[in-house]
Amino acid sequence: MRGEPVIRTAAVVGTGLIGTSIGLALTRRGVQVHLLDADESAARVAAARGAGVFGTPPGPVDLAVVAVPPTRVAEVLADQQGRGLAHAYTDVASVKSATALAVSRTGVHRPSYVGGHPMAGSERSGPLAARAGLFEGRTWVLTPGPETSSGTLNRVLAAVALCGAVPLVMEPGVHDRAVALVSHAPHLVAALMAARLGGASREALALAGQGVRDVIRVAGGAPTLWTDIVRSNGPAIAEILGDLRKDLEALTRALNALEVSGPESEEALASLRDLLERGREGWEAVYEPGGQVPVERVTLTVPLGGGPGEVDRLIDAAEGSGIDADGIRLSWSDADTELSALLAAPAPTAEAVRRRLTDDGWRVTVAAGS
Repeated sequence: MRGEPVIRTAAVVGTGLIGTSIGLALTRRGVQVHLLDADESAARVAAARGAGVFGTPPGPVDLAVVAVPPTRVAEVLADQQGRGLAHAYTDVASVKSATALAVSRTGVHRPSYVGGHPMAGSERSGPLAARAGLFEGRTWVLTPGPETSSGTLNRVLAAVALCGAVPLVMEPGVHDRAVALVSHAPHLVAALMAARLGGASREALALAGQGVRDVIRVAGGAPTLWTDIVRSNGPAIAEILGDLRKDLEALTRALNALEVSGPESEEALASLRDLLERGREGWEAVYEPGGQVPVERVTLTVPLGGGPGEVDRLIDAAEGSGIDADGIRLSWSDADTELSALLAAPAPTAEAVRRRLTDDGWRVTVAAGS
């Protein structure tokens, strides 16, 4: 029937943060999910959290999601295809070129597979860190090959939609260079800074505030997983770190020259200002609307009664649906003497956000013109 989901059953192979979050999201939308993991205890924890049922399904499911580290994707994919686990397969590895090459060498049935990478995560790992709303409003990259069948792609697109994410098709190499810049190199930079703090004095650590915590937050990720990710995308990351090294060397020279008065000091200050200005430009590219890839937004209106803590509760609920505080503004109507919150939700996920907020007890309407 028209409107029915393309997938009703799924299997998740690998029940860490991403795999379990996918299970939670799909289960919440009525998909029967089966959970498999080489670590049986992890799969049982994921099942206990409501991400699906533990164990192999009785027959082929509509879609299998291989949620293992990049260097294991091809092996696990070939094994599960050989077992007839599903009609279609995808993965969530954050490196696509090396994964695609490994898959091509294993004799995997290519029409039933499409590479994928949801751009969401956390410095925490494992099934206990998972949450159903992890992907809402987030980009989910897909890297279909020329052999990928339309049926496979449609099944994966259906799963992405059910998870509340926004699909984006990319070439594997383009994807890998992009994530090296926005994810992999920043993780290593955070680790470099965090490593400086390992031997810091107790007095110095007592001064650590939110600024340094923001800088090193992602360094709390699992070292084993990140070793696998980085080794799979080394050349692209090395290129970025090479450019970063040049900036660091120039900055170091400038800082050392600041103790000297005269023209050398002026040149050093100019070099320092240039770096800080370029840093500000990069910040604006990420945080300012003009610097982001345009995404159609839908405005959701939520009337507020003005009770104590109500705004904070709505912000928490909105953030749980994938809308950060920058996408929320308050509006006061003099005519109705009513305070309302206006939420800017990505168009592909606006209905899922509206439904989730409504389920939480909020009155939500779609603004006229959205």
